[in-house]
Amino acid sequence: MEVIFLGTGTSQGVPVIACECDVCKSTDIFDKRLRTSALVKIQDNYFVIDCGPDFRQQMLYNKVKKLDAILFTHEHKDHIAGLDDVRSFNWIYKKPVEVYAEERVLNALKNEYAYAFSEFKYPGIPEINLNKIDSSIFKINDIEIVPIRGYHLNLPVLGYKINNFAYLTDVNRVDDEEINKIKNIGTLVVNALRIKKHLSHFNLDDALNFILKVNPKKAYLTHISHYMGFHNKVEKILPRNVFLAYDNLTINISD
Repeated sequence: MEVIFLGTGTSQGVPVIACECDVCKSTDIFDKRLRTSALVKIQDNYFVIDCGPDFRQQMLYNKVKKLDAILFTHEHKDHIAGLDDVRSFNWIYKKPVEVYAEERVLNALKNEYAYAFSEFKYPGIPEINLNKIDSSIFKINDIEIVPIRGYHLNLPVLGYKINNFAYLTDVNRVDDEEINKIKNIGTLVVNALRIKKHLSHFNLDDALNFILKVNPKKAYLTHISHYMGFHNKVEKILPRNVFLAYDNLTINISD
């Protein structure tokens, strides 16, 4: 099983438009972050978790030729804004792209992409099959996926556990019952927005405390803003088994 971090930035990415901070002006490639998304490759299945406004660029850069499903964590724009670009996969494979999300998120997609679900199908619109999920375990092509409930302030969001890998983003709370589902997992990915406290996201200390509770062998931080600081400086202060993810980082997950 292989995971590629397609993007590791927050909703505005890094650099931020018009920002003159040192991180945004950095020439270090590790300080350049597209919007958060991940590609999971397992047994010739290609799953993307979230499909933000940089989706096209991410697919092209990583030469992704196949897409079996998109799993959405929640409906915020930086996680759904690239869905129109699945049209290329429609054209090549002559079939819709399968999308998995909670009912609330599916309704948001229908509203955001109303033209794709209208009675009159304009030629060339994205073809999407909507699959409703909840907190129950489900399968895609015989691959078992365990939803993990978290909260983005008061908004319920879903993370996903696939084999020995768990991915959660945009959370500032995960209850103990859900933590038990991923306890002692091999690889954990979780959001860490910045150093200072934030209303609706884990900051660095929150993420590190969460990692201590989960006790993974390795953990990677994602959904990172320019307020976190320089990648190379932050890496030096992290525990030995915790890493700051960066765009296009590829990791192998063992069973």
